[in-house]
Amino acid sequence: MQRLVLTLFSAVSIAALTGCSSPPHGPEEKYFLVTTNTKVPYWQNALAGLAKASSQMKGIHAEMVGPETYDPKAEHEEFQHALTKKPTGILVSVSDPKVIQPDIDAAIAQGIPVITMDSDAEKSKRLLFIGTDNYRAGSMGGKVLVESLNGKGNVAVFTIPEQANLAQRMHGYSDTLANHPGIKVTQTIDMKGDPRVAFDTTTDIISKKAIDKIDAFVCLEAIACPEIADVLDREHVKGKVVVAMDTDDRTLDWIQKGGINATIGQKPFTMAFYGIQMLDDLYHNKPASLDKDWAQDSFSTLPTFVDTGVTLIDKNNVAAYKSQRDSATAK
Repeated sequence: MQRLVLTLFSAVSIAALTGCSSPPHGPEEKYFLVTTNTKVPYWQNALAGLAKASSQMKGIHAEMVGPETYDPKAEHEEFQHALTKKPTGILVSVSDPKVIQPDIDAAIAQGIPVITMDSDAEKSKRLLFIGTDNYRAGSMGGKVLVESLNGKGNVAVFTIPEQANLAQRMHGYSDTLANHPGIKVTQTIDMKGDPRVAFDTTTDIISKKAIDKIDAFVCLEAIACPEIADVLDREHVKGKVVVAMDTDDRTLDWIQKGGINATIGQKPFTMAFYGIQMLDDLYHNKPASLDKDWAQDSFSTLPTFVDTGVTLIDKNNVAAYKSQRDSATAK
């Protein structure tokens, strides 16, 4: 398990958003970001956003916890462990709603605000979701696919079926492709959050001569497409369309080398940066009750969904993206 602790002392940030005077902060404020795959660049960018927000608050404790692999059970255990520390608030990326929803509901019952980010548990009692409009992200990827294939071809999709955000992306792809009957999804691979599955599956497709029946690869998560591009390059397979997700360094490098056509970039830095500030505001301005259906309250003080946006990254803007990222995440 990995615990990355940030106890930072500096100026307060909430005033920058609200225009109000900054509330006092102290070490009794303890915020946790709970996720899986904490070592991947996506979550390191989220950690940078957590650090940025924390550096603008005086004396708070902010910590990212979770397993270094895709492991919903281990994420559940980390969530439970965070609850024992009497947190002020929790951000959580839900790897599997069936596993994590009871944890969210238990925290709310204890009066601990929970905001989901990146991946939601819509049926839980979480206060709101901060992240990507995943249907829109899938639609954007679908448009890239249609243009790159000139409206015709067979597609292999790599995904993790348990994750609701990936299902929403697939929905966006499917609706876009519905208007282009010449493009068909012929394979859907559960890569189980393991890059080796993507590598081995692509290798197997090539070794069995099935590669001639696949014109494009789509990845609905961050870690499969760099493996696919690597295998295609090793085996000297040319002319395949690869549409990735997120901004892993290897993904960006493959875009520059021509092995990946484009990727849909999310904003984990923004999710964490804004999420901790919303939790802080809830701490200083706590509602009378956390346990209510905020989405059905027409006069709620909370939004249901904060869309942090997506960016299409290809050869035309990948260098500019890298420069922006390096500036934002510099220590």
